Amino acid sequence: MTAEQLKNILEAALMTSNGPMSLNRFLSLFEKDAEQPERTEVKEALEQLQNDYEGRGVELKEVASGFRFQVRNEYAEWVNRLFDERPQRYSRALLETLAIIAYRQPITRGEIEDIRGVSISSSIIKTLQEREWIRIVGHRDVPGKPELLASTKQFLDYFNLKKLSDLPSLAEIKDFDKINPDLFEGLEAEKLAEEEGSKVEEEREKDASEIEEVENVTGEDDVDAETESKDEEETETNVSEITDAENVIEEDVNTDTESYDEEETENNVSEIKEAQNVTEEDAVETEVDAEVDIVDESNTSNDAEIEASENDDTEKDEDDMKIAANDNVVPFSS
Repeated sequence: MTAEQLKNILEAALMTSNGPMSLNRFLSLFEKDAEQPERTEVKEALEQLQNDYEGRGVELKEVASGFRFQVRNEYAEWVNRLFDERPQRYSRALLETLAIIAYRQPITRGEIEDIRGVSISSSIIKTLQEREWIRIVGHRDVPGKPELLASTKQFLDYFNLKKLSDLPSLAEIKDFDKINPDLFEGLEAEKLAEEEGSKVEEEREKDASEIEEVENVTGEDDVDAETESKDEEETETNVSEITDAENVIEEDVNTDTESYDEEETENNVSEIKEAQNVTEEDAVETEVDAEVDIVDESNTSNDAEIEASENDDTEKDEDDMKIAANDNVVPFSS
């Protein structure tokens, strides 16, 4: 395979590809061939293609994901007229957030909010993730484990960049009024401060292990404090629930006690009434017995009178008989 054939094959592949092609993808085109080109040969063919397209309306551009053909910027205005869709517009807050991530990655959402001075809407982060311009690359080792955000290859491809170092320096950004002068001036000052303090950082690296231990201990203390706070809140909640339950139980007990007292009172009243009824019955029986005794006494007295009368009659009869006997005696004659 000649160098010219290799260049033409790569050109055809780039024309039909729907995205950037990496060197590995170019080499995969020749896997079934007996004679496979070397990686260096592919690079040389791509460089020749770039030279061939110099001064033309399109160019062969290397971006983060690989090589692609694209319209040169100076002709983009006319080419865009072929499309009915209006270019996507993004809010100032979204662009500021994206710029901070690009220049300060990896960075947490809280650190972005500290730089901007305002909170970030969740829709901004969601939009950037849906466009695949940013992604989560890890979590910072601090309480809460906040997510670390960084840019992606798709971000570099969209902005026609090969690597992050191709980003323009903050000093090169002239149109501060359209972006946010305070934001980028602050970022530039921080970048200069970081460069000046690089030597100091090298010396501090010697004590990195000690600092990490202190941070870990601090993090554990913070976690313990949060845990204690949660435990206290749970304890207060449990105490409140227990108190409510005790009040409910006490109310139920009072209700049961009142009900029991009412039942017991009713039983006592019933027993008292029964006792009164028994007493009245006993009294009546006593009166009846007394009247019976009186009648018996009266009958006994009558019997005694009758007996006495009978005795008197008997004595009278005996006297009468004696008198009669006397009257019937014949005198004895001598």
